[in-house]
Amino acid sequence: MVETGIAIGLRKGTYGRLAARSGMASKMGIAVGGAVIDADYTGEVKVILRNHGEPDCVFKAGDRIAQLIVAKVAIPDTVEVHDLGITER
Repeated sequence: MVETGIAIGLRKGTYGRLAARSGMASKMGIAVGGAVIDADYTGEVKVILRNHGEPDCVFKAGDRIAQLIVAKVAIPDTVEVHDLGITER
């Protein structure tokens, strides 16, 4: 888990998702894991990184290790059903 020293405030009705940077993923095998930030979270953003590559990786201050995607949350009406039916799959 990498500490970023950054705290954010997201608008109500949104959430943040941390995603891998394509260069780190393709060239170094670094993946971002477990990366949803709720709108009411105001603590430090920490990034869980998984190294799927061979060499050890060292990160320093200022390195771009992830990207934040902010999206709207959709809360549709739900309906309880007793049978979902059959599909072709």
